Amino acid sequence: MVFNPSGVPSRINVEQTFECSLRLAGGLLDKHNRIAPFDERYEQEASRKLVFSELYEASKQTTNPWVFEPEYPGKSKIFDGRTEDPFEQPVKIGKAYILKLIHQVDDKIHGRSGGHYALVTQKPLRGRAKQGGQ
Repeated sequence: MVFNPSGVPSRINVEQTFECSLRLAGGLLDKHNRIAPFDERYEQEASRKLVFSELYEASKQTTNPWVFEPEYPGKSKIFDGRTEDPFEQPVKIGKAYILKLIHQVDDKIHGRSGGHYALVTQKPLRGRAKQGGQ
């Protein structure tokens, strides 16, 4: 999954980037983490400190030194597969949770299936009297 950097703060999903890194560290350490919501009220930069400490432990305990790079913690240098040149900026890597809301799609597909359709355009008829619409 690729995030546009300008889209992260505007959609208030900064925590998803932390979760992505924390899940990577947890997968390497075979460990699950539970974080209380609004943990910043306990300590300044609490989420960042937790994520970076877990990434550091994962880097130390496994044979993956790329997991925690001190110059850019939580990110890694990746290379172009065609030219083998490194990209200009380091990239955040990790494992993300993706929730697919398939039940909503099913409801939308069948939302108009009960009414009558126009013969020419095959669009739903308008109006309750003609049993049209959604």
